Amino acid sequence: DVNNPYRLVLLVQNNTGYKNLTRLVSRSYREGQHLGRPMLEREWLDGNTVGLIALSGGRQGDLGRALLAGNREEAEGLLGGWLELFGDRFYLELNRTGRPEEENCLHASVDLANAHNVPVVASNDVHFISQTDFEAHEVRVCIHEGRTLDDPRRPRNYSEQQYLRTPEEMQELFADIPEALENSVEIAKRCNIELSLGKNYLPDFPIPQGMTVDEYFAEESRKGLEWRLQRVFAGQDVQVPRGQGSPGVADANSPDFAERRKIYDERLRIELDVINSMGFPGYFLIVADFIQWAKDNDIPVGPGRGSGAGSLVAYALKITDLDPIALELLFERFLNPE
Repeated sequence: DVNNPYRLVLLVQNNTGYKNLTRLVSRSYREGQHLGRPMLEREWLDGNTVGLIALSGGRQGDLGRALLAGNREEAEGLLGGWLELFGDRFYLELNRTGRPEEENCLHASVDLANAHNVPVVASNDVHFISQTDFEAHEVRVCIHEGRTLDDPRRPRNYSEQQYLRTPEEMQELFADIPEALENSVEIAKRCNIELSLGKNYLPDFPIPQGMTVDEYFAEESRKGLEWRLQRVFAGQDVQVPRGQGSPGVADANSPDFAERRKIYDERLRIELDVINSMGFPGYFLIVADFIQWAKDNDIPVGPGRGSGAGSLVAYALKITDLDPIALELLFERFLNPE
């Protein structure tokens, strides 16, 4: 039910699980949007659970809802489905954060787990770091839901206990179910993934066979500049710096065309040298691609802002619509090898 989705917590064990999770999340944003909320379809998990550990979601999961409704048989059927997908990587999640029905759900979950030899794990469904952050969190929730803090009708879905408890606090809270805490340590041991942070990874832009990305980038930039100059010198694409008169209109075939374009050609050469030497040609091609796609699909795109508008290459590739020569904008503010 898209109006009342259930929760499932997925944890990454290894690189395979990380890739599966990123695919699932991406698909939920691309294909599972409902009223602005990305949701995962249950059948998408088939074949995509390797390397992932699943937690039932507590009272907000499908198992928890069935148990709270008194539907033990339904809960057992749901549990069987999750075990088929995740095997020994599925845990019944237990919460004690002071929210309605949590304790009832906890005891029913423990009974179900014992009956089917499925592990349980304690979690605090953490939404903020410190207990004093609760009010700030409520403000954020209200902003997201378009409500005010004093609205008596707004749902109170969170409690001030959903902070990052210390190990000692969790031990005291779950003293009667020590295995739920032990299993949290076991899950941590099972999750081993190394992520490379601080590095940028760009997709490989498709390049015609026989060309390097630098060559293709330079060729597209020169073609784009040619198109721009035909318009600039025909008076169709002229931008005049404040306080200056029009540069005048000159036909592209007129004798002074070659002379007037020298400043553009020299600037393009300098920019191409810098961009290629810094390893950014693919970046420009990618940005040009999605900007053009947006324009072709009637999605509003601005003429350019910030230091990027100082690039003649960006102007030539139609990333921006501001002539940096006419407007005396500096490319060095955008990219500078020094």
